[in-house]
Parts: sequence; C-alpha cells; structure tokens
Amino acid sequence: MAVELFDAIGRGEVKAVWIMGTNPAVSLPDSDAVRQALARCELVIVSDITAQTDTAAFAHIRFPAQGWGEKNGTVTNSERRISRQRPFLPAPGDTRPDWWIVAQMARRLGHGEAFAWQHPHEIFCEHAALSGFENDGARAFDISALATLTREQYDALAPVQWPVTAQQPQGTPRLLATGEGWRGGRLNMVAVTPALPQARPGAAYPLWLNTGRIRDQWHTMTRTGSVARL
Repeated sequence: MAVELFDAIGRGEVKAVWIMGTNPAVSLPDSDAVRQALARCELVIVSDITAQTDTAAFAHIRFPAQGWGEKNGTVTNSERRISRQRPFLPAPGDTRPDWWIVAQMARRLGHGEAFAWQHPHEIFCEHAALSGFENDGARAFDISALATLTREQYDALAPVQWPVTAQQPQGTPRLLATGEGWRGGRLNMVAVTPALPQARPGAAYPLWLNTGRIRDQWHTMTRTGSVARL
C-alpha cells in the first residue's frame, strides 16, 4: 500500500500526506521515486521523535512525537498479549503522544466531536468496543469485554491475551484449541507451491540486490545512527 501511495503522490493524485514514525525516503523500494514524490507533494506532515530524518527534510510541518518509553497506553506482542505501557522517562520539550497530535489536528479540521479523547483510556475503550461490533465470533480479534473499563481498571489492567469476550473474560491463552475455525468447520492445512521472485534482471536493472538491516541499528538508523558505541 505504501508504494502505491507514493506512486499516486508522484502522479499528482494525492496532494497531502501525513507520515508518522517512519522514514519512507529510505525504507521503501525505489527511494529516488519516493523522494521525487515527496518533493512534489503540496503538503507533507511528519510526526517523529527525531527532528532530522531523510523524510523530515521534505516536511512542511513537523510534529514532535513522544517515544515509546515516554508514552502511556498499551502494547500487544506477538502472542496476543495486551499489556499496559507506562512511561519510564519524562517527555522532553513540547513532545506529545501520537493520539493527542491526531486529535488536535482533527479538531482543527472540524471533527472535534469524534476525536474528543482526553486520555488513552478512552481510546482503548473505543477500540475494544469496535472490536466486537458486528463480530458475533466471526473475527478472531475481539476484546469487547474490556470496553467498559473504568480509568482505575485500565490503569491496573493485568496482561491478558485476546480474545477477551463476555464468554472468555479472562482472555484466551490458546487459540483454536477445539480444532475448529472461526466460521465453523475443521481447520485444514493447505499445501502451497512457493512462487519464484517476480523481478527479473534486465537491461535497466542487471543485478539482483538483497538488502538487509544492520545488526546493531534500528531500521534506517534515524534513531540509533548517532549512538557512538553502535
């Protein structure tokens, strides 16, 4: 989707883009095309914890966001475990959490009623309620039982694995234990034939290049590249 977005920007079909916490001017394929698209875009907004990035150089507006150790909210890991995240560092300067920045922008665009959050607890409860909307067990992700948490209950939330529903209020440590899928019927293993890469060397691109991250650096190095010991 990101590649298609920047293609549309390059064609002039998208006039504004808001980039949060990522550095597509380096991280996306064909970075030259991405940079050309950003240079052509009429309005580029960047939210990041680092002031100077390759992408921020194209920004007309920059929002100072908070880092994960400075934010209050929740985090969900790869085993579906939702845990409360509490800041362990004071927020520097005028930085703000992403949700606050989004809400302030929405209000200035005339959508304040829909973005009237005052605390991440309210966002979490809205998110939980939406996970159960028209679900009826058809979608695996459902934390609707947490939609009515009070602020105190939210602050004291113990780690829990989704789904968290009225039928399973304590969470679900193991999914699909009965062998049935979400829409009924037994689960089936489907054998697939691996597909070869679609790209082929040619006159314009005669080489294949396999890129990877540097072991001790984070993504495009905007957050770690200036650390001397790395």
